[in-house]
Amino acid sequence: MSLLSSSAMLAPFRVRSFRFQWPADLLTSWGIEMENLVLGWYILVETGSVLALTLFWALQYLGTLLAPFFGMAGDRIGHRTVLCAMRAAYALIASAVTTLAFIGVLQPGYVFAAAALSGLIRPSDQGMRNALVGETMPAGTLMATMGVSRTTADSARIAGALFGAGLFAAFGMGPVYLAITGFYALGFLLTLGVAGRRRRVDAALIGRQSLWRELAEGLAYVWDTPCSLAAMWLAFLVNLTAFPLTSGLLPYVAKSIYGIGQTGLGTLVASTALGSLLGSIAVSLAGRMIRPARMMIVFALAWYAALLAFVQMEEPAGGRFALLLAGFTQSLSLVPMSVMLLTSAGERFRGRVMGVRMLAIYGVPIGLLIAGVLIERIGFAWAASLYCAIGLALTALIALYWRADLWPRDAPANWR
Repeated sequence: MSLLSSSAMLAPFRVRSFRFQWPADLLTSWGIEMENLVLGWYILVETGSVLALTLFWALQYLGTLLAPFFGMAGDRIGHRTVLCAMRAAYALIASAVTTLAFIGVLQPGYVFAAAALSGLIRPSDQGMRNALVGETMPAGTLMATMGVSRTTADSARIAGALFGAGLFAAFGMGPVYLAITGFYALGFLLTLGVAGRRRRVDAALIGRQSLWRELAEGLAYVWDTPCSLAAMWLAFLVNLTAFPLTSGLLPYVAKSIYGIGQTGLGTLVASTALGSLLGSIAVSLAGRMIRPARMMIVFALAWYAALLAFVQMEEPAGGRFALLLAGFTQSLSLVPMSVMLLTSAGERFRGRVMGVRMLAIYGVPIGLLIAGVLIERIGFAWAASLYCAIGLALTALIALYWRADLWPRDAPANWR
């Protein structure tokens, strides 16, 4: 079994395109995670406001409504082309912040502007990665490939959190942003080597078809496919009530709850990421043994339980362990969700469905802004516990409402 599992995990690397995409995604993720940690800490220290911190994170999701259009552009001109353009933009924005930091004029206002610009693009990055995997990889290796692909973001959160925090503490903003710019530039260059499957669609038809009509088709497809609709609602729910606790609010937890600095914040972020990495590896090893819809629901419930445990931890050590469990269960829920969506969508709707999936990310800024207000009124523990309780209740409701489409072993959503 061990040999078979290892072979399944390594199988994606037999495809030349994936040998370029995996390191490209890895380097880009390193840049993103370092940038999030460094700028989040900078805003919290400079402003001293949890509302300013949540606003900074919310700005990074500004372009979520554009995600379906990125998906449709990928369906038209190729997902690799769109991803290359996005990553070139990351490098340009980061180079501007690097310049401001080195000449000593960086201010919170400039950071908010950079977050808004990158926020127009970044919400579509993961969807484009997944669509490109679905476009270039054989169907039989999709579950293992998605698990391996997910390790790029997970390992990047570990390395980015620890390396970024250490570099920031030792050398300051300028050098750390120079490294971030380098990661984005290398990620762009490697993305150029990824293969792109040519769409077998009449060019004249593409030219005539309205983007709005394509968006309507994508939304209609999701609405008419029960398992996809259930996944979209669950994705919005976890973005609204789970991700804020392990992303934008961690700098507040580190500084105001645990009383630890940016290096301590790095260990909290790395704990979540290590759990996610272990979960992604587990999915890769299990491969086709997984029943996606069941996994998605069961481990979403487990994810909220782990977050509820995290909220109760009064010491950093206990918090790190709870975050490790939260990261592990997160991957065991979200990776099967992505595979289920890609498999059911097929080639025609793949980009559009993943674009609609990215709309669910809008839950994060909404959840962050509401959390910022709640924390100032009732405190972090009560606000976070409320989020977990809502998440558990609504996940159970989703499972019950769509149980005929999500739970039977022979349901299409559980095909392996």
